[in-house]
Amino acid sequence: MNKDLAKKLAPGHSACAGCAFPSIVRTILGEATTPVVISNATGCLEVTSTIYPYTAWNVPYIHSAFENAAATISGVERAYLAARKKGKIKKKIKFVVFGGDGGTYDIGLQALSGALERGHNFLYIVYDNGGYMNTGNQRSSATPYGAGTETTPIGEESSGKVELRKNLMGIVAAHNISYVAQANIANMADLKMKAKKALAVDGPSFLTVFSPCTNNWKFPTSQYVAIAKLATETNFWPLYEIENGKYKLNWEPKMPKPVADFLKTQGRFKHLFSEKNKPVLAQVQKIVNEEFARIAGLCEI
Repeated sequence: MNKDLAKKLAPGHSACAGCAFPSIVRTILGEATTPVVISNATGCLEVTSTIYPYTAWNVPYIHSAFENAAATISGVERAYLAARKKGKIKKKIKFVVFGGDGGTYDIGLQALSGALERGHNFLYIVYDNGGYMNTGNQRSSATPYGAGTETTPIGEESSGKVELRKNLMGIVAAHNISYVAQANIANMADLKMKAKKALAVDGPSFLTVFSPCTNNWKFPTSQYVAIAKLATETNFWPLYEIENGKYKLNWEPKMPKPVADFLKTQGRFKHLFSEKNKPVLAQVQKIVNEEFARIAGLCEI
């Protein structure tokens, strides 16, 4: 990692202790070999890194609305190409977008899809913490089945979110871009490898990175790496990539741990361990098993 490039996000931000996205940003941008321009959707990363009149960013940075970070970078990338054609810019620049799952799975999906379809030369990264954390932990389409949130509260009539997570990796891959990958902050070597590949792509590329949220998942700030590690060891969050349409599983546990080992680390799932919710817990394990089998099957094709 180039030490100067790793300083693209300075320590002067107000992210929660135990938040994963500062490490995600630094790790990915540390693999860049050219100057970068950042577009950032409204969300936790934006509000904690750009508290007026200060900024933690040491690179050109554009704050976009919740829904249009991918559209913003599309315009900047085309302006750059026009300037380069006229000889006004000589250097090679990589354009990068950061968004949370609310601004990617949901509100920003249309802009992302359009930018991917048009083939802009940019890397989109979603730090996936499974909810609208910046506005108080409302459910998103990335929220896992059975999780308790402010809009899927736990009570006599509810055992948490009843819908399955959206298959965003599959949706992005359907745009026929050359590189799509799922990574985890707990596996830095894998994340670096995928960041390096994604940044080298001439055209659109996409990374989704598991990003535990200490505040709304309700776990001690010191535990975010351990919890993220469990997510992959239980097959809740597989590490895989889709390169030129071919699926590759990057790591598979020889003896996967029960998904309960991951769930019990977080307050958002504590209700699943009551006698009443045993069937819900069993259903979560079934969902995890089936989804991992589906991905592994695609890797065998």
